[in-house]
Amino acid sequence: MAIASVTTVALCTGAWLLRSGAETHAPPQPSAAQAAFPDTGDQRSAAPALHHSPPERIRIPSIRVNAPLMGLGLTPQGSLDVPPAAEKNLAGWYEAGTTPGETGTAIVAGHVDNADGPAVFYDLGALKKGGTIEVERRDGSTAVFAVDAVEVYEARDFPDEKVYGAAHRPELRVITCGGGYSKTTGYQGNVVVFAHLTGSRTG
Repeated sequence: MAIASVTTVALCTGAWLLRSGAETHAPPQPSAAQAAFPDTGDQRSAAPALHHSPPERIRIPSIRVNAPLMGLGLTPQGSLDVPPAAEKNLAGWYEAGTTPGETGTAIVAGHVDNADGPAVFYDLGALKKGGTIEVERRDGSTAVFAVDAVEVYEARDFPDEKVYGAAHRPELRVITCGGGYSKTTGYQGNVVVFAHLTGSRTG
């Protein structure tokens, strides 16, 4: 995936925190306990891959996410484009890459807040290992993913290969902004959820 390390900078202005006060309204951040264990190479728990089908909606029941998905491309600088900031309950997926449920790494991104308040992935940092993410697909199927880890990275240390690199099973990354906050530049990093396919259903 040819995505630059500045992928989600546009997500991270933090306009609401600037207006309201970061101390009171900062979104939750993942604890060290939610980080990934060292990779053992054990992929037996992954479900069989699904065929190509664009995603239309993402649901994360434990943090009350239920949002439509739009296609995202790359900016001229090579970073991932973002959904319109005014659309609080809208996320996007990288449509030149893997569709959620296919073998490989599918990418979903969304805002943590906008000038009016919390947005679609405001509570993403509160997600726990073992949590469920569901992605409705255009073919009528729903891909079901289990959360493997929730991590936060400063922008200067963002691990491109770990987040965007190829996978041998169906995997999903869900990304928003997070980490430290500056009134001058906004959020200083990103929250990233790592998940893998555990099943699917139709209807």
